[in-house]
Amino acid sequence: MLYKIDLSNILFLDIETVPEHADFESLDGEKQLLWEQKTSYQRKDEISPEDFYERAGIWAEFGKIICISAGYFVPKGDIQTFRVTSFHGEEIDLLNDFKTLLNDHFNHPKHLLCAHNGKEFDFPYIARRMLIHGMKLPTKLNLFGKKPWEVPHLDTMELWKFGDYKHYTSLKLMANVLGIPSPKEDMDGSMVKDVYYGEKDLDRIIAYCELDVVTTAQVFLRLRGDDLLDDSEIKRV
Repeated sequence: MLYKIDLSNILFLDIETVPEHADFESLDGEKQLLWEQKTSYQRKDEISPEDFYERAGIWAEFGKIICISAGYFVPKGDIQTFRVTSFHGEEIDLLNDFKTLLNDHFNHPKHLLCAHNGKEFDFPYIARRMLIHGMKLPTKLNLFGKKPWEVPHLDTMELWKFGDYKHYTSLKLMANVLGIPSPKEDMDGSMVKDVYYGEKDLDRIIAYCELDVVTTAQVFLRLRGDDLLDDSEIKRV
């Protein structure tokens, strides 16, 4: 049961991704062909591979991570705080820093990772990008040989499905229906590529990513029947 999990054992996270290159023309010929083949089943006839490249950040083979934000509960007597931190910069560096966090601080068997749609997106995306960079996977992302009940991952969207595997619910919609106050947002996921490559405003993306981490933690609290975090309890470090 969710309420039996010690909140301090959970690392909440979210990632922001973009296409690996600013435009389709920057890919070499072989990668362009592979992109065309990879997306042929999703593209409508009138949409060219060049135009569809706007969505390349969704696939780990053609995208890259530009920010990983993580949050965790720190109990202090009767008061608890939720600390949020972010890893950003060159992808290989942020992945190494995130791996260090997992290996040094979230490597106990009781520790869990939690993200919204994390099992379908965040967790495998991070693992694939680590392998692409030749990195050894940390224990919490290495699922080879693990039985389903041994996988240390929680997914707020999966919890909301209640076994209905056809059902997709965005984090924003879940927050709305669960009565979680929505802070003002100046962007959404569809804007990340343009903000990164066009505006070159990584700070804006980091703020957006951290907001999703806080919202994921709030959703998890509501699913447990706990009180929501107050703004004073959220610390960015």
